[in-house]
Amino acid sequence: MLQKEGQVRIPSGCAISAVISTDGTRMTGEKIVESMKPMHERSNGLGGGFAGYGIYPEYKDFFALHIFYDDDACRTDCETYLRSKLEIVREENIPTRKIPQITDEPQIWRYFVTPRHTLLNSMQLDENEFIARIVMHVNTLCDGCHVFSSGKNMGVFKAVGFPEDVGVFYRLEEYGAYAWTAHGRYPTNTPGWWGGAHPFALLDRTVVHNGEISSYDANRRFIEMFGYKCTLMTDTEVITYIMDFLLRKQELTLEEAASVIAAPFWSTIDRKDEAERKKLQYLRTVYPSLLVTGPFSIIVGFEGGLMALNDRLKLRSMVVGEKGDRVFIASEEAAIRAMEPDAENIWAPAGGEPVIVRVKEGAY
Repeated sequence: MLQKEGQVRIPSGCAISAVISTDGTRMTGEKIVESMKPMHERSNGLGGGFAGYGIYPEYKDFFALHIFYDDDACRTDCETYLRSKLEIVREENIPTRKIPQITDEPQIWRYFVTPRHTLLNSMQLDENEFIARIVMHVNTLCDGCHVFSSGKNMGVFKAVGFPEDVGVFYRLEEYGAYAWTAHGRYPTNTPGWWGGAHPFALLDRTVVHNGEISSYDANRRFIEMFGYKCTLMTDTEVITYIMDFLLRKQELTLEEAASVIAAPFWSTIDRKDEAERKKLQYLRTVYPSLLVTGPFSIIVGFEGGLMALNDRLKLRSMVVGEKGDRVFIASEEAAIRAMEPDAENIWAPAGGEPVIVRVKEGAY
């Protein structure tokens, strides 16, 4: 019998989408939610989510922690720990809308915080490393608690459900962001649960991913030597930590980080000019365990920009379009047209070719 799409697992399942205004114009969440509807069949209702940048201008100097709790006891224990490390300037339930499509929700809280400076000074850490360690502590050692967003002036909103329903649930029309990313999940080898939905985040960096990582064990073993803990039962989590390690700790550029996780083949490197060849040889030699193999397309969000990247064989689809000051990225052109029917210059990046879009300096 002929099997129709939607009745069987879709090999290229999962949907990703993004939009950014290079002028720093803030956009409400309706359009990014609309972009996921034409890609509905790429998801199966076991995970959807969004990340917005520039959504908390009134608290832009504070880290915004978004946390799932199983119950009141978990929350009480976690808040006691947080108060021992952080000054909390505001705490509240994240506003949601009750809809029948989203069920079994945990407690969902957010905290605007700043590190206690006496602790920063005594531990001789910068504030980003301090917050990253707190996130790892909570997610590893605090049962029933999960920090799923921890950057400044940005936030992740995710759940078990189809992404278009998740957007309604979190009332994304009430937020304004200069950049949005989105994901619709079709889990293949890992469970569908609230913490396992995309985007994955650490500090201001977020990752949405379509594909499977065959190098996960090698990537995980390497990155966990540097204090990261993979606890979320899905392979995508490791990409988030790899990007944080390369960009924040190793101080690589986005282009260099892309050349690590989607490294060119040695035969390709050999054809480069001398300076480029030496750089690529160095990156492949120093970070061999951070090469991400398997089919993937990812969008990395960060303060002031986005980066889109395919695996070096381009085994997952991704297209880019433009209109005015806005750049659109998605798994399918239909998603871009849902955001902007008159989008122009639609093109597909080559495998391993990073597409980096930044907001004009000072515009956000």
